[in-house]
Amino acid sequence: MTDADQVREQSRNDAVEAALGKLDLDTKTRLLAGRDMWSLPAVPAIGLESLVMSDGPIGVRGVRWTADDPSIALPSPTALAAAWDPELARRAGRLLAQEARRKGVHVLLAPTVNLHRSPLGGRHFECYSEDPYLTGAIGSGYVNGVQDGGVGTTVKHYVGNDAETDRFTVDSVIAPRPLRELYLAPFEAIVANAHPWGIMTAYNQVNGTTMTEHQYLVNEVLRAEWGFDGCNVSDWMAARSTTGDIRGGMDVAMPGPTTVYGPALAEAVRAGEVPESAVDEAVRNVLRLAARVGVLEGAPAAVESAPAPIDGQALARELAARGFVLVRNEGALPLDATAGRTVALAGAAARDARVLGGGSATVFPERIVSPLDGLTAALPDGALTFSVGADPSDELTPAGQGFELHAVCRDASGAVLGEGGLPSGQVQWIGDDLPAGVTYETMASIEVRGTFVPRESGRHAFGTRGLGAFALAVGGESLWSGVQEMGNEADPFEAFFGAPNERARVTLTEGEPVEVSLTFQVPDMTALPLRAIMFSLLHLGPRRDADELIAEAVAAAREADTAVVVVATTERLESEGFDRQNLTLPGRQDDLVRAVAAVNPNTVVVVNAGSPVELPWREDVAAVLLTWFPGQEGGAALADVLLGDAEPGGRLPTTWPARFSDAPVTEVVPTDGRLEYREGLFIGYRAYEKHGVTPAYPFGHGLGYTEWTYESLEATADTVRVRLTNTGARPGREVVQVYLAPAQDTAERPASWLAAFAGVVASPGESVETEIPLPARAFEIWDEEARGWRRIGGAYEVRVSHSHGDTRLTATLDIA
Repeated sequence: MTDADQVREQSRNDAVEAALGKLDLDTKTRLLAGRDMWSLPAVPAIGLESLVMSDGPIGVRGVRWTADDPSIALPSPTALAAAWDPELARRAGRLLAQEARRKGVHVLLAPTVNLHRSPLGGRHFECYSEDPYLTGAIGSGYVNGVQDGGVGTTVKHYVGNDAETDRFTVDSVIAPRPLRELYLAPFEAIVANAHPWGIMTAYNQVNGTTMTEHQYLVNEVLRAEWGFDGCNVSDWMAARSTTGDIRGGMDVAMPGPTTVYGPALAEAVRAGEVPESAVDEAVRNVLRLAARVGVLEGAPAAVESAPAPIDGQALARELAARGFVLVRNEGALPLDATAGRTVALAGAAARDARVLGGGSATVFPERIVSPLDGLTAALPDGALTFSVGADPSDELTPAGQGFELHAVCRDASGAVLGEGGLPSGQVQWIGDDLPAGVTYETMASIEVRGTFVPRESGRHAFGTRGLGAFALAVGGESLWSGVQEMGNEADPFEAFFGAPNERARVTLTEGEPVEVSLTFQVPDMTALPLRAIMFSLLHLGPRRDADELIAEAVAAAREADTAVVVVATTERLESEGFDRQNLTLPGRQDDLVRAVAAVNPNTVVVVNAGSPVELPWREDVAAVLLTWFPGQEGGAALADVLLGDAEPGGRLPTTWPARFSDAPVTEVVPTDGRLEYREGLFIGYRAYEKHGVTPAYPFGHGLGYTEWTYESLEATADTVRVRLTNTGARPGREVVQVYLAPAQDTAERPASWLAAFAGVVASPGESVETEIPLPARAFEIWDEEARGWRRIGGAYEVRVSHSHGDTRLTATLDIA
């Protein structure tokens, strides 16, 4: 921190103390409770504006959960981590700060830095990696970038929220060493390297204590040991105890206005159950955050002028290509785009791309470039054919393409109160996010109405998702009315975003418009702590015979020079609120790949999934490209990479098993409320190495479009120096990975672990040298008896590698 920065920091602290001194107890406790779903109350008397938060991590949704308020949609966190480039993550963060400022948002509820403990984790796509060091490095870049733009972050979910099943109540039982060396490590690194302005505490318990009340992990570790001076925000609806939460170091209970803080906290202070000094400390943290983001009068903002404007579409396209991981290439890529060459594209996901994961990470981009769109634009006329081949889902999804919809709100007499735009069939109004003129007190019904122009003739299915009373009509004909009640869902996200309900099927004709209407009866919400309306009009086009669709794709592939098959997961497999059951691709997609590969030796498979899936045909195709959830520009980036205009720059941030049974950790369902992390330190590549299991593709693996020769290695206890040469015919980027392996281990450590990495770029024939610092922590373990870090001396093999499974150079170090 420069002298000028120190002066500004002192000025902020002075302004915070002055503002705090002017507040009475009731105002202070009100400031610690959400005003509504996304904001804290303003206090004009001290010059405090309302502080606004919004979900991330791939975009900034703002306070409105609707497609008529679009946002830039970047690639998924797994894709960002796959680039192995903290500076690229920083650029992504700066773009998101720009988006936040545009939407009036002061704090981004991101990044998610829980680990890929098991590939079954339903929110796997929203986290970076199975490795704590890589996660901490990418997360630090992201946080630095967002805060470069003067917008706060809340690093989440602190800690132990590594699966979704029973996440509100589960007790994650984690021994001290893995807790410190794995799960806390990314948070610690980000606090040290990026100084985040916020942390979000998780729903779950850790070792018997709910995280919002975890005095040890919050007050002693996060604040006292690591020096975190930011604001601790609860996950939404995680706060459950007035006295427990304030004593446990939780500053803000979200959402509001009904929370365990506010009047309940003031009453607890007056009753002598809580010292007012604890309230003062929490308010101080909130005011410090407000000062940093520029909403406290008299306090200099941390960033007074925003960074230079960023082209969001261009960066989204670059990020996607940089995160694509080419795991197999038998000479098929890049494609030969000379005149007359043809490409047969197959897969429903090539036309209807899945660009992001489900749940609270959802944003609504202004445009989506599908693989079909991207390749159509990039290839000459007549070079590309498309076949559906196989659809990953036979479930209904929110009404989208072909629908023009709006929402009409009426009172009990049927009079129109107001109308709202509705670009998709989803109504997601939370808190005060209602159309103009509409209130919860006066609204009795909502009608989603408009027209639908089918793109195919046949039997179209319509349905609903959400809880309550509905009435569905198509073409002026009433098709269904009834009530959907809460099932066995333990998680409210599963109730709203879970299984769709088909209600009726109608025969429609391609190109002929038809009227559609779904009416929802608004329930009485006066007694609810959070008022929200969330339901969807769903649709599914005609279902054709699966064998017939595959046969069409095979016929096209047989006549083409190259076949490109896009396979994908669905929102019912990768989303918030539930975990996965297996790693298989849904539907007949595996059959499609096998059938196409049997007739075309140049078959390229594009895997559109946020986390690992089984690829049983991987050795039978010419190339496999992992694109994760690639964001709104994914199709354009795909064309860039397939045609060789950009290199697939990614390396795996998590190990891909050959089959589900090989995954070392498959237990994500609690037993009697407890999820025991019995594997200890051995997750991801550490576990594969321990058990002698060969994965389909190892951690760190990824192929570019050139070749690299590693030439020399010099290693000390502080630094690794590596020289390598681009011996291929194209420019490229290599990720130099440094692993440590103890020669003799007396500390029950993994056989090897990632200690450092660096990216290098070079033209054909060019040699480069990179110096990579070795962090001292790489040689340390958490000593449970001493309750501190202990350096383990002895001989170590330094492995400089292309991936965890591909070591290129070694050296031996003797560590004191």
